[in-house]
Parts: sequence; C-alpha cells; structure tokens
Amino acid sequence: MAEDKLGGQQILYLPEGATRLLGRDAQRTNIAVGIAVANAVKSALGPKGMDKMLVSDLGDITITNDGATILEEMNVEHPVAKIMVDIAKTQDKEAGDGTTTVVILAGELLRGAGELLEQGVHPSTVIRGYKLAAEKAAAVLEQEAKKVTTGDSSILQKIAMVSMGSKNVGGDETKEYLSKIVIKSVEQVMDKDARGNTYIDRDLIKVEKKAGGTVGDTAFISGVLIDKEVVHPGMPKSVKSAKIALLDLALEIEKTEVDAKIEITSPDQMQAFLQQEERMLKEMVEKIAKSRASVVFTQKGIDDIAQHFLAKAGIIAVRRVKKSDMEKLSKASGARIITSLDDLNEKDLGFAGLVEERKISGEQMTFVEDCKNPKSVTIFIRGGTQQVVDEAERSITDVIGAVASVIEDGKFVFGGGATEVGLANTLRDYANTIGGREQLAIQKFADSLEIIPKVLSESAGMDAIDTLVQLRNRHRAKDGTVYGVDIFKNSIGDMNKLGIYEPLRIKEQAIYSASEAAEIILRIDDMISSKGKGPAGGGHGAGGMPGGEAD
Repeated sequence: MAEDKLGGQQILYLPEGATRLLGRDAQRTNIAVGIAVANAVKSALGPKGMDKMLVSDLGDITITNDGATILEEMNVEHPVAKIMVDIAKTQDKEAGDGTTTVVILAGELLRGAGELLEQGVHPSTVIRGYKLAAEKAAAVLEQEAKKVTTGDSSILQKIAMVSMGSKNVGGDETKEYLSKIVIKSVEQVMDKDARGNTYIDRDLIKVEKKAGGTVGDTAFISGVLIDKEVVHPGMPKSVKSAKIALLDLALEIEKTEVDAKIEITSPDQMQAFLQQEERMLKEMVEKIAKSRASVVFTQKGIDDIAQHFLAKAGIIAVRRVKKSDMEKLSKASGARIITSLDDLNEKDLGFAGLVEERKISGEQMTFVEDCKNPKSVTIFIRGGTQQVVDEAERSITDVIGAVASVIEDGKFVFGGGATEVGLANTLRDYANTIGGREQLAIQKFADSLEIIPKVLSESAGMDAIDTLVQLRNRHRAKDGTVYGVDIFKNSIGDMNKLGIYEPLRIKEQAIYSASEAAEIILRIDDMISSKGKGPAGGGHGAGGMPGGEAD
C-alpha cells in the first residue's frame, strides 16, 4: 500500500496492494527493462543474425528475426517494455525496416544514461545532451547522404538486397529474384502528388501467401489476386480480355427496412410473389449483361437465382470481396465501384487481360492478371512450410518499405555500421564544442551508435573491440568514412565497393525514435501501480522482463 508521512502521521492514499517505486529505484528498474528488451533482439541483427522461435499461448509457432515481430509476439507486460515495442512499430510504419536497429540503439542509450546517472549527472542534463546529439546526427546524415533516382536500378537492387540479406528466405539467387519483384511492384504503384513529389502507397502492393512449392515460386501478378472462388460451378473458369464490374451492392432481394407483413391467401399469389422475386433478380443480371461486363466482383452477397442467371449469361461472379480488395481491383483494372445498377454502363468497367479461377494448395483463388498499367499489383508468396511463407512475407514487406522510402526521399547512406561509426566520430568532436555536462551525454550517444557495428561483428564471430578500433582509425583517415563491417570476409571493408546501401529514412527514424524513447523513460522518477504486483511491484513481465523492485 502506498503511503506518505506528514507530521509523523501515516497517510494512505492508494488502494490495498498498490505499489510504488520512487527516484533512483524507478530509474534503475526502467533502464534495466529497456536494456533487457534490447538484449532480447540483439542477436537477430544483420545477415548473420540468429532467428527467434516464439510460441504463443495457443501453441502457434513464429520463427523470425524481424525486431517488431519478435517484440510483439513476446507479449511483454512492463510499461517500459511496451514503449520499446512501440518504437519498433513506429519504425516499421515509417521506414518499413530497421526495427531491430532502433530497439538495440534505444537500449544502448539507456545503458549509457544509467552510467551517467550513477556518476551523479542529472537526468535533465542527459536528456538535453541526447536531444542535441540526435539533432546533430540527423543534420550530418542529411548532409552526407548520397542521391538516388528511380532510374538507378542497380542502387535500388543493392538496397533491396541489403534489406533482404538479414532474412532467412533462401539463397542469394532467390533473394535477388525477390528483390527484383519488389522493385518492379514499387515502381508500378509509384505516383506523383499535387506538388509533383513522388509518393508510394504501400497498401496498393497486395502481399498474398500460400504454403506450397518453394520461395522461388513467388510470383509478381500485374493485377490483383482475390482469395475467393467463383460462386457458381456453371460459370466459366477463365475469361480473356475481361471487362470487370465492381459492385458495392447485393444481388439479392433486400429485406424491408421496417417489419413488414405480406398476406398470401392463395397458391396463385404465392406463385406470383416468387415469380416477381425471380423477375427482379433477372432484371439485375440483365442490367449487368447490358453493360457488357464479363466479370463481376461484389462486396456483398449474390442470391442463388442471380447466380444461375449470371452463369447462363457466361459472366464470372465473385462475392463478399473485402473492401480493401475492391479498392485494389479498382486501381488495377480502372473500374469504378458502383452502388446502383441503374448507374452501371460500359464506361464504369475495368479491364484485365485474364481473369481465372485456379486451385492453389487445395483452395480456389481468383487471379485478375495482365491489367493495363495497373496502379495496384500483387506479390504471391509461396514456400515449403507456413513458417517459411510467413517469414518471406515479413521480409518482402520490409523490402517494400526500404525501396519505397529510398525512392520517396531520393537518398541513401552506407550500411554495415559505416554510417554509425562516422556519426560517432563526428559527435565526439561536436561534444568538445559544447560546454557543461551535456557533452558527457553526447559522448555516450556517440558510444551508443557504435553498438551497431559491434553487434554485426559479434554475429559474424569477429572480435567486436578489435573491429571497432580498426573502424575508428580508418574513419579518421582520408576517404575512410565508407568502411564498415564486411561480415562475409570477417574483416572491415569498403561498403561502397560492396554495394551495402541503406535508405536515409531508416537511419534518421531509428536515431530520432531511439533518442525520444530513451528521453521519455529517463524522465520517469515515480512509478505507481494500482493493480497489485505490476510494473512497479514484485511481478515479472512476460518474456523474462524484470518488473520487480530494484535491489
């Protein structure tokens, strides 16, 4: 029970079982949790990073080395651990990749801050220093980033390969093939906004997956794949040069809005009633046929009688299509989504070279392919097991994010830890120009950035300290800023010659997110939990996260 003393009198103001951590105890605990979360994903960084197997409460297995997925599946309980999960999610949304990097960096910033707090430096001073360091690092990154255009296909390919490199999705040939598919997809959906800037809506690249075959069987579809079957066995299974109608309405007799009672007193009336229903459904189908549509996709249902008439007219129909898929079909085929059949005419129809129902791994799926200049495309992922397919999906999603962000920003930096070592050297020089204790925090920020090359070298079996010393010395020499960790040769190497490039946005977002997460955690000096053994109490969060009081 939380309590305070006033004039020697004990005052209780929180419920029974509530716990409280104050001052340095709260800071120590929070820093320890942040470091523990970072340690949980540290070994997953880089092309030689290890995978994690995560088993849910229901026994579902996830095998991955994607930072955001690991943290989400760990189901952490401690509030600081949840902050670390949130920065990984933000990194994923904003940049598409670099989720492991941002968590490792945030953990190392907290470690450095903890050391300064132990030496008597005030948290506000550390926070000010970290803010200055983050701003300086972002400015240097912007200044030193190299430019790239959509025409530089070789650089885009290298950026895609680096993003794909850390994922376990087959050999180099497979990764190169998948990278080309992703670049083709991104370039296909690329568009210009009102100001003439290039932008890419990643949602327009549909990633569909189905276990079976190998990852090398993954295909690019110039259109949309709908995970639904054709509604009637009498309908054609494929249509070439298809004219597509997209309907946001039910091909059914809708029930009245209010409760209605229909009195039928004779068999003739019953027959007339049923015939009228049939006539109405037939008229609906005739309106579709009149528009010369050969394929119909609807968000809602299709009555059995309407299915029969559509089949007789030789029209393929698919029902209960998701709204998001309808929008993708519209973007791919050029069709307008219609809410009233009275408005349907040939101008509203879209085009696809082929619409076909195929059986994939025992399930029927509808392929809408060969659209003219589609602004929505599909990547259809295959793989030997469900775990392989899931990991391939995560890696392709990351590569889409990386390629999209570098095309939008038009800038990239060197990978392999080269950028981080260069920034660390710059920040140490910058720290000497700052008066007061803030320079200590800036130096810690510089040390923290070097965790990336250290972890990369450790995962490759190299000596991390020797590697770091070599990199620091090399970066101080002329034209040495391109040197990073060459994990395949277990030495330092020229990242420019090796083609190890990463989007500028990934690095910038990681530095800002990690810095802000560390700052918000360092501001906390009082943790009150009203639910008994919780984050400030003696319990432990899931995944082995310390949630108890500091020793």
